Amino acid sequence: RFIAKPCAINLGIQDSGPHRAQPNAILEKVFTAITKSPDGRRLEGLSKQLDWDMRKIQRWFRHRRNQDKPSTLRKFCESMWRFTFYFSIFLYGIRFLWTAPWFWDTRQCWYNYPFQPLTSRLYYYYILELAFYWSLMFSQFTDIKRKDFLIMFVHHLATIGLITFSYMNNMVRVGTLVLCLHDASDFLLEAAKLANYAKYQRLCDAFFMLFGVVFIVTRLGIYPFWILNTTLFESWELIGPYPSWWLFNGLLVTLQVLHIIWSYLIVRTAYKALVRGKVSKDDRSDVESSSEEEDVTCSSTKGALSTSSNGSNRINGHMAAGQWTEE
Repeated sequence: RFIAKPCAINLGIQDSGPHRAQPNAILEKVFTAITKSPDGRRLEGLSKQLDWDMRKIQRWFRHRRNQDKPSTLRKFCESMWRFTFYFSIFLYGIRFLWTAPWFWDTRQCWYNYPFQPLTSRLYYYYILELAFYWSLMFSQFTDIKRKDFLIMFVHHLATIGLITFSYMNNMVRVGTLVLCLHDASDFLLEAAKLANYAKYQRLCDAFFMLFGVVFIVTRLGIYPFWILNTTLFESWELIGPYPSWWLFNGLLVTLQVLHIIWSYLIVRTAYKALVRGKVSKDDRSDVESSSEEEDVTCSSTKGALSTSSNGSNRINGHMAAGQWTEE
């Protein structure tokens, strides 16, 4: 409110929402009680009932769906808040862990376990991360529903479960490694979104490519060969198969499966960027976007607009190539 909004206004981002649909009681009743994306038969029936062209009815439903979406200014502020947190907590974690012995030797995570002191810096690091992921869990139900809603829900559950479980069992040393590793790439994605909302396309593409490299290196390289190696094998060797070993590692492996899925989506988006010359639409865009393909493709407009899968290029002033970060 006091920092992100003035920054957005200075960058030329207007506090204006999408075009609102004209009031119509019949269409509003269909929208709220029956369907938000009517099929061809229902469109034909509404066309006869209202004496409207089917194209006009399609446009009304598209405008009605889009008017509930947040403005670009609001999305910029939310991304700036997340960028601030991810970047700050990552710097805090790196500064803290740089002098920690288990950062350089993961076997130190299990020496003298469970009689390991919980310092104040460890405590605040854990509490801040846990509070933030709880906020993400709750806000997911009020944000725009996306194609990866279920994946993100499982991810937040696994993350909260791991943070809570490791804290209760005093496994905070290995827990800090997991947290810091995940924060390494998240702030880069939010930076790319900020650049996209501000219409700095080249900067957006650069941040996204950097994010993709860091994500794949940390989640598919360092995480399995550094984190999973110590939790699966080194812990077994040093302290034995403790009762909760299976649950703890099961949650960690679940995260790895999600990492593989997201890495595939990132690589696919990067491939499209190389083919088209710049970053394309986000493969995890909101579910709403898929319902508007028929509206765009059925029009006589060709070229860039025909490759778009939603109407945000007209609403937010972005061309289709910049839609991968649309929220």
